[in-house]
Amino acid sequence: MKMRFVWLFAAAILTSAGSAPAAPVAVEVVLETQESIRFDFADGTKHFVLAVRREGVAEGTGPFAGATIAEIGWHDVNPPNWGSPQGYLQVTAPNGDVAVLRWKVTAIFTKPEGKLSLRNHGIWELTGGTGQFERMRGVGALTILPLGGPNKFTLTGELGPAP
Repeated sequence: MKMRFVWLFAAAILTSAGSAPAAPVAVEVVLETQESIRFDFADGTKHFVLAVRREGVAEGTGPFAGATIAEIGWHDVNPPNWGSPQGYLQVTAPNGDVAVLRWKVTAIFTKPEGKLSLRNHGIWELTGGTGQFERMRGVGALTILPLGGPNKFTLTGELGPAP
């Protein structure tokens, strides 16, 4: 009887620990450059590094919808071969709560129909926050679509309580 109680108690704990719902994230944000520094390598290639701060407002669903997003990015790019952008996104919800996301993408260049095209796909991870984001974990996919000026960031994934 005592052993059965222990097993039932353990099952109840495990079930309740895994029952907290995850909050889906699905937002897009067009980030406009506020500051940037570009360094072009003098080695005969098109290799450059761009340090950038961009800002915009997220549209979509989930905890980041309506948030102001600021990117602090480091874009190490060598067209038409490769790119390795990475950085942080500071997500400020309409109520003032802040989520800090670390992100990294792999950039590849393709040439469909004879025109050079850039593809950026990677991940984001919640690394810290305040208020509603303070005890949360999160991860998801990130794509960056260059628009010849502002850049459209698309974040999908989910947030949930930290263990």
